[in-house]
Amino acid sequence: MENPPRKWDQFTLILIDLQHDFWPDEFKHSFPHFPANITRLLHFSRQEGLEVIHLRAIFQPDMSDWMVGYKLRKHIPCIQGTPGVETLPFAMELPGEKVIVKQTFDGFHNSELLRYLQQTGKRFLLTAGLVTSTCVLFTTVSASQKGFLTAMVEDCCADNPFLHEQTINTYQFIFDRTKAVLLPAHYPKWMASLSALTALQEKEVVTKVEKR
Repeated sequence: MENPPRKWDQFTLILIDLQHDFWPDEFKHSFPHFPANITRLLHFSRQEGLEVIHLRAIFQPDMSDWMVGYKLRKHIPCIQGTPGVETLPFAMELPGEKVIVKQTFDGFHNSELLRYLQQTGKRFLLTAGLVTSTCVLFTTVSASQKGFLTAMVEDCCADNPFLHEQTINTYQFIFDRTKAVLLPAHYPKWMASLSALTALQEKEVVTKVEKR
């Protein structure tokens, strides 16, 4: 008997800062399988109907939207019109996939991201991209604090190798760890977590009503 098809309507994959300025030679040498892993992750997501959001950094040359520390340093990655801002070729969006621009480490500082996720009924976020210890971490942690269940796709993230491992190991109490090939295996556990969360929320509603 065949297993029922997986339903990913409550999930979203957020790909973070997959741009040339965040993919230096050091990362290429340390994470040689990263492009193939991202390709595999995107193929799986699109095949399964798991929505993909592309979160990208873009800054204006006049420094008008730069974070203050970068204004003082007079340098920032991903300036509009430079080669570094361009999307990596293995991470290009398809027509219809949402792209959200940010000017901070945490993608939720752009209110469009939270608003869109709430409007579309998303409850579980998968995160991946560049750089593990900065924009991927900050966005994932922010998501968990805004009420989403989260999982970081660790083989689809890259960073300085030490910082990558330190981030994954230190903060795994905040998010689940997974890999591109393990999404099907982890799906039942994640669905069970969503069901348990729904039951808790329904109980909270009943308790509030009874107290009135």
